[in-house]
Amino acid sequence: MPELKPSRRRFLGTAAAGLAVPRPATAASANRVIGANDRINIGFIGVGGRGRGHLRRIYARSQEQADVQVVAVCDIYSKRKERARLMAKLAPKDVHHEYLDMLSREDVDAVYISSPDHWHAPMTFDALDSGKDVYLEKPMTYTLHEAQEVAKRVRLHKRVLQVGSQHLSEQRYHRAREVIEKGWIGQPLWTQNTYSRNSLYGEWNYRIDEEGTPKNIDWNLFQGPAPAREFNADRYFRWRKYWDYSGGIATDLFYHRLAPLEFAIGMGFPTRVSANGGIYVHKDREVPDTYSTNIEYEDHYALLSASMASAAANQWMPPVIYGHEGTIQFVPGGLAVFPEHQFRKKFEAATGAPEVLIPVERRDMDDDHTSNFLDCVRSRKDPVFDADMGYKVMTAIDLGVKSYRQNKVMAFDARRELVLDEAPDRPSYEGSGKNYKEPPRR
Repeated sequence: MPELKPSRRRFLGTAAAGLAVPRPATAASANRVIGANDRINIGFIGVGGRGRGHLRRIYARSQEQADVQVVAVCDIYSKRKERARLMAKLAPKDVHHEYLDMLSREDVDAVYISSPDHWHAPMTFDALDSGKDVYLEKPMTYTLHEAQEVAKRVRLHKRVLQVGSQHLSEQRYHRAREVIEKGWIGQPLWTQNTYSRNSLYGEWNYRIDEEGTPKNIDWNLFQGPAPAREFNADRYFRWRKYWDYSGGIATDLFYHRLAPLEFAIGMGFPTRVSANGGIYVHKDREVPDTYSTNIEYEDHYALLSASMASAAANQWMPPVIYGHEGTIQFVPGGLAVFPEHQFRKKFEAATGAPEVLIPVERRDMDDDHTSNFLDCVRSRKDPVFDADMGYKVMTAIDLGVKSYRQNKVMAFDARRELVLDEAPDRPSYEGSGKNYKEPPRR
C-alpha cells in the first residue's frame, strides 16, 4: 500500500473532534492582483469524469481566449494523471499526486475541486487557507456542518468560491426570480421538481478499468476521512452508490434541483425535512434508487421526487412554483406564468395579459457558470452560486439524507443554525378565526 500522505494524516488529526482549524493564507497568489490582461492560473484536483470535463473546458478556453491557463493537475490514479497531462500539454513536474503539493505552488490562483463528496470539505479548507479561489463541484460538501465552515472561511480569507451546480446559470431561473420580485404570483407557497433517470444496469455503475488496482490507485488517499476499508474497485469507480462517500440522489441530483429554486425564491434555511424511498430495483448499492424529500421552510415547502429506475417524471413533473396569486411553470424554451382566477384582474393590470409566456434563450450553462466564476476571480465580486447559498442548500440536502437514514423528521433552527434533536410542534396562531368577516360577494 502507498504510504499515508500528509493530507489524510493532518485531516484526521485535526478533524477527529470537529472541523479543522483555519490557517492564515500563506500562498503568494493570495496577494496577486489579476489584471484585465493577466491569465488566471488554474489547477485541478481530481481529473476523473467531471474533473476531466472541467479540464477540457478550461484548456479549450485557454486556446481560444488566452484569459486562463492550466498550470497543474492532481489525482491519485496514475492513468487519469497521465491522461490529464497529455490533454493539457503539461510537463511531468506539473502533475501532482498529493494535492497539498499543488496548493503550495505560488503560480496557482484558483483550483477546481472535483473529488468524491467526502473530500470536498478538507480540500476546500486547505485551498482557502492557501489563498486560492475555488470552483467546488456540487454538492458543496458531504455534511451541512462542513458547508457552514466553508462559508465561514470564504468570508475569513475573502476568497471567491463558486459551487459547481451549473443550473444556477440557467436563465429560466433568473427570469423566474424577476417574476417573483415583481409580485406577479404573490407569495410562493410550494414548489416541485425532479431529476429522474433510468438504466438497465443501474445508475452510477460506471466502467471499472482493468488497470484500476492498488498498484496505481492510492486507496488510502481515496478513503481520506471516510471509514477505512480494504481496496474495492466498485467503491472507487462507483462511489456514488455508497454512504461512505455520497448521499446518492440527494447529493448528486437534488442539489442541482434545489439550488436554482433557492436562487429564484430566496428560501433560506429549512425548518424541517423528511425523506422517503428505497432500493426498489437496483440491489447493488447502499443509497436508494428511488427517493423523495419534503423540505419545509418558514412559509412554504419544496417537494423533490426522483427515481434512477424510471425517467418518465422528467416529462410529467416539470419545475413549478405555486404562489398564492399565480403560478410559474417551466416549459421548453421559457416560462409560462398565469394567475389564480381570484387574482386575474390584478395580474392583467400588472402584465397586460391574461397569461404570460416568457421566452428564454437556451445557452450553455457550463460556459456561463465558468465565465461567472472567472469574472469574479478578477472583480472579487460574489459569484452567482456563492458559499452562503451553498451552505443553505447543503443544509436541506443533508437533513434529507439524515431523515432517510435515521427514519425520522429532521429539524433545524435557522436563527441559531443548529440541528435540533427533535422537530418542534408547528406554530399555531392564537385567535385564528376570531373576528372573521365574510368577504363581500360579487
